[in-house]
Amino acid sequence: MDIKIISVGKLKEKYLKQGIEEYLKRLKPYAKVKIEEVPDEHAPEYLSEAEKEEVKNKEGEKILTKLSTDTYVMTLEIEGKQLTSEGFAKKLDELATYGKSKIALIIGGSLGLSDEVKSRSDFSISFSKMTYPHQLMRLILLEQIYRGFKINRNEPYHK
Repeated sequence: MDIKIISVGKLKEKYLKQGIEEYLKRLKPYAKVKIEEVPDEHAPEYLSEAEKEEVKNKEGEKILTKLSTDTYVMTLEIEGKQLTSEGFAKKLDELATYGKSKIALIIGGSLGLSDEVKSRSDFSISFSKMTYPHQLMRLILLEQIYRGFKINRNEPYHK
């Protein structure tokens, strides 16, 4: 399985980089996992709705250039479907079973995802109704991907 995580913005925090590197290392026996960053757009604290849409659209254009037509796209959205870890594992297993070996998981910027990116999505997932920093979501997502492979292979992993 070829998994690409596309995320808006540059990761700066050392502790997050260390956690991400750890999970990328743990995932090597299961899948080829790669993180691709797209630059975030400058977004001052107070923007009009039109300006927010413009920022999301510019970021969305950059995201879409990272996707090939044969890629199954999952977007992380607050409005997406909430799954248990077992449900997420089942989703990964179904994708592998039905020949969807190229998967992209997309984490938007601080304002979210553009409508164009959302319309390219094959499945939208929500990790919570809460909002998390998009940098932290990379680590959480990698942990859940790892957990999913462990679940699917009936291998022990802490609960």
